[in-house]
Amino acid sequence: MKTEIKKLPKSQIEILISVPTEEFQNFLNQAALSLSKDLAVEGFRKGKVPKEIAFRTISQEKIFKEAVEIAIRENYLKVISENRIEPISQPKIEILPSREELIFKTVISVLPEVTLPDYKKIAPEIKRREILVQEGEIEENLIWLQRSRAKFIFENRPAKKGDFVEIEFQSPQNEGGQKRKDSFILGQGYLIPGFEENLEGMTPGQEKEFSLRFPESHFQKDLAGKLVNFKAKMNSVQKVELPEINDQWAKSLGKFENLVSLKASVREGLMAEKEMAENQRVRQEILAKITAGSSLEIPEILIETEKNRLLEDLKKRVFEILKISFNDYLNKIKKSEEEIKNSLSSQAETEIKKSLILREISKREKIEVSEEEVKNQINQFFKNYPAERVRELDLEKLKSYYEEAIRNEKALKFLEGLATRD
Repeated sequence: MKTEIKKLPKSQIEILISVPTEEFQNFLNQAALSLSKDLAVEGFRKGKVPKEIAFRTISQEKIFKEAVEIAIRENYLKVISENRIEPISQPKIEILPSREELIFKTVISVLPEVTLPDYKKIAPEIKRREILVQEGEIEENLIWLQRSRAKFIFENRPAKKGDFVEIEFQSPQNEGGQKRKDSFILGQGYLIPGFEENLEGMTPGQEKEFSLRFPESHFQKDLAGKLVNFKAKMNSVQKVELPEINDQWAKSLGKFENLVSLKASVREGLMAEKEMAENQRVRQEILAKITAGSSLEIPEILIETEKNRLLEDLKKRVFEILKISFNDYLNKIKKSEEEIKNSLSSQAETEIKKSLILREISKREKIEVSEEEVKNQINQFFKNYPAERVRELDLEKLKSYYEEAIRNEKALKFLEGLATRD
């Protein structure tokens, strides 16, 4: 076997493989043996037909075709293994004309070579900021805790600001007049400007019609700046009773001796949140500077895969946040799915670039991921995954995902550790 390997643009390589006639004879024998396993010949058991009889019984064209497939598969895998090539796409194979030997060419996408700047010099340039927790932040959190422990008492009276209300509403100009239900604290600006003001004074069971002009900046472009009609019904009005913030209340929340110990716990939690946020800022700034100084050609197949992933994430967010189907979302913004997908190209390229850079840093710093670490992450994933859907999962892909995620986390932690305090 002779091999020629040539680099192509966009992280592709071309492999030219020549299999001489004497080597190809071995593949003809393998093909005959493989095809004879299902061959039925009188006087011989199935799978035990001699090679010479198999050659005479099976058509030469069928044997030759099978031999070519075996030769291509085995030689391709051998070249990939011996040259430590990491393909990320299925090979595109072309058999070239030749009378004396089997010659075929294959083109594959591979992980690109990554040229990195001196990341050990870049990382210390990013300074960690001092983290402080202000008293006002602690008070805000105590108020949030207070509201989360509030009592709700049903009232048969007009709604006013501060009440918890349950409503249903619809608009002929929005979602085809579909009726929706909602609940919230009145007066906190939960809905579009003017909507909650129209609910004030309504009693349980009362219905009301009104019109509002949507803001010019509203995300629903077809309604932005327009006068929209609404019909609303007040289902219930509930008075909100807040507990008094004192030692007794603090004790009721858990293992707190008094209000002072509760505040200390809140401070600790806020400090941990800020530490985590600062870690993320440091990591992302270091990675952004390394990325700016790096050089690599990203294969189209990786960009396309990442675009599809980002699109699926967007679909989930639209459903979870806006509570509408993705088709309705596309109709509202007057764009096609293909246009949205194409708009994600830049983001996809950036994400892939960062991932490949972290992979290269991991290789250079000999950062490894153990099977035990991957296993633990997968077990954690399964705890929150419906048991009846486990069979639908591609376990190899799941394993690869967590292996990459853990490796990237370790690489980011390594870079973060190089940063200095301000």
